[in-house]
Amino acid sequence: MLDHSVIYPSFYVGWGTLALINAGLAQGKNRRGLDWFLLSLILGPVATFILVAFMERLPPK
Repeated sequence: MLDHSVIYPSFYVGWGTLALINAGLAQGKNRRGLDWFLLSLILGPVATFILVAFMERLPPK
């Protein structure tokens, strides 16, 4: 049986990097970065699309 985490470690690095980028984008729109980081770990590029296309910037608290 193949262990893909050994064969394709760059996939996991890229996915984690995308989650960090999404957290930064979310904070730039005055949203909770941790929530978007965790959501991005699950949804990946779909979360990026939702964040960029549908989420407006919230007024500062």
